[in-house]
Amino acid sequence: MRELKRLQGRKNEKGDKGTVTCFHVPYSALTMFISKDQKERDSATAYRMMVEVLGTVLGTAIQGQIVGDVTLDETKQAYLIASGVICIIYILCAIILVLGVKEQEETIRKNSMPLTFRQGLWLVMSHGPYIKLVIGFLFTSLAFMLLEGNFALFITYALGHRKDFQNILLVIMLSGALTIPLWQWFLTRYGKKKAVYFGMTWAIPFMILIISVKSNLIISYLVSMAAGVSVAAAFLLPWSMLPDVVDDFKVRNPDIHGHEALFYSYYVFFIKFASGVSLGISTLSMKFAGYVTGSCSQPEAVILTLKVLVSPVPVVLIVVGLLILRTYPIDEDRRQGNRKLLQELL
Repeated sequence: MRELKRLQGRKNEKGDKGTVTCFHVPYSALTMFISKDQKERDSATAYRMMVEVLGTVLGTAIQGQIVGDVTLDETKQAYLIASGVICIIYILCAIILVLGVKEQEETIRKNSMPLTFRQGLWLVMSHGPYIKLVIGFLFTSLAFMLLEGNFALFITYALGHRKDFQNILLVIMLSGALTIPLWQWFLTRYGKKKAVYFGMTWAIPFMILIISVKSNLIISYLVSMAAGVSVAAAFLLPWSMLPDVVDDFKVRNPDIHGHEALFYSYYVFFIKFASGVSLGISTLSMKFAGYVTGSCSQPEAVILTLKVLVSPVPVVLIVVGLLILRTYPIDEDRRQGNRKLLQELL
């Protein structure tokens, strides 16, 4: 019954997600306008992603405390209260952002020209490094979204840890939040492309391990902790590399300005697209496997499908994404060269 009410509450999700996206795109693009220094932007991105992950954990904890122990008759009221509390926090954070963050004005050269939407779309989509970055992370993001979307069911039905799945998911998020500073140090020391390869491939052995060994709660927690390390990389690295693509575009198109938000908005679009594809794949796969909503046990076909969705499919998608990112041309030498050229232009 509670599951039915939760599904009914999803009718308004499209509008809610659209509103959140309208906030998220300029919020993400603001990274380009709070500093012109690459190191400062990378540091700001790391702090932003760590706080976003911690915010997700906090939101989950708040809703869990309010909704967790209520009766079925009080479920609707509890969800309304939880939504109200989270909305108040959201508004307060937005006010702090608007009043507390100083946006640096862009230096515009005399012979520079603004972009129309159509011109911007064409120029952004024809910039090779951006396309390779977006498509590569489209595959890796789809991999982690499939893992994230099916992991709770996998823990519940395939591993039998019904009472522990919330704690296991919490371990993943906390591990991700705490290791974001580690990845920030790693990409500063060894470069962003190496961080991508190491961060994404780190998850592969644990994805294979979780379906290979017999169900064991301790191993599940250890695998979840290790998986959180790769989740941190998946959160941080795309947003850390995106400003480098924008800088590369500026160097090759010095007379064009006003394009930064286009790079961020289209990247958000592709991530939303990956989210939709992930949801579609998961829903159709579970339907064909014979998933029974609300049942305490599932057919063997469902167990097998869950194993495929949390291990082989994400592994293949990660490998494909890394092969595409291998052709990504902005290495550390080119990034530093772009930084010097931009300083000369300004």
